[in-house]
Amino acid sequence: MKIGLVTDSTSDIPPELAEENAIEIVPAVLNLGTASFLDGDGISREDFYERLPSLKNSPTTASPSVGSFQEKYDKLLSSGVDRILSIHPPEHLSGIFNAARLAAESFGNKIQILDSGQVSLGLGFQVLAAAEAVARDAGVGDILSLIESVQKRVRVVALLDTMEYLRRSGRVSWAKAMMGGLLNIRPLIELRFGVVARIGQVRTRAQGVQRLFENIQNWQPLERLAILHTNAESAARQLLEDIHPNLKIPALVVNVTTVIGTHVGPNGLGIAAVPIK
Repeated sequence: MKIGLVTDSTSDIPPELAEENAIEIVPAVLNLGTASFLDGDGISREDFYERLPSLKNSPTTASPSVGSFQEKYDKLLSSGVDRILSIHPPEHLSGIFNAARLAAESFGNKIQILDSGQVSLGLGFQVLAAAEAVARDAGVGDILSLIESVQKRVRVVALLDTMEYLRRSGRVSWAKAMMGGLLNIRPLIELRFGVVARIGQVRTRAQGVQRLFENIQNWQPLERLAILHTNAESAARQLLEDIHPNLKIPALVVNVTTVIGTHVGPNGLGIAAVPIK
C-alpha cells in the first residue's frame, strides 16, 4: 500500500525537508489589512516580524480553503497513493483540522485526518516521523502507532517577549483574562495535547532563556530537537550553541510561521523536543 502524507504550514517543516520526505504542505492564510497572503508567499517571515509591532490593525489568520486540501488529496490519489494521512493542529485552536476533514469527505475512506495536539515542530516532528516510517514501507497501523508515540513525548515550550499578542488573539482564555499590569511579565508557555498552559513567568529575558536551557537538559536524551524563534535568530543560535556540548543529534533552527507568530509576537524563543522516553 502506498501512503501519502499531508500537513499544513503551521507544522514549520522546512521546505527542503518536506520535499525530501514527500510531504505535501497546504499553506494557511495571513491577512494584513485588506491583503491576504498564503503562508510563505508574498511576505517573508523576517519582514512580517519587523513590521508587526508598528501595524495599526492586528493581523488575522485563516485556515486554508477546503478546496486547497481537496487539490492536494486529489493530486496524491491521482499519482497512485492508496491512503492519505493528513496531520494538523488541534481542532479547538484552529479551523485547519475542520477544513481538512470537510475536504476528506469527498474521497470516501481513503483519507484519515489526525489531530496532532500540537503546532510548529511539535506537529512537524510527528509528520517527519511518519514520513520516515513510510520510507521504510511500514504499514498504516505501525505509522499511526509511531505518530501517537511521538505525540505523547513531544514537548513545545516558548518564552514570549510580551503577553500582548497572545491576549489579543483570544485563542487562550487565561491570557485574555490576565490583568494589564502583568503584560510586562515574560510568560513561559507550553502546548501539550492541544492545551496552552502558562508554566511560569520571568521578569528578564535571561531568566527565561535559562529556563529553556534547563528544560532541554532535563529532557535529554532526545530523539529530535528544534530551536524556535520569531525573528530572534541570534538568540536561538546562541541557545543551540550553549546546549551543543551535550547534544547527540542534529537540531533545526526555525523562524516560526507568521500564522503562529501573529498570536505570540516577535522576539519569542522556544523549543520543540522529542525525548527518547
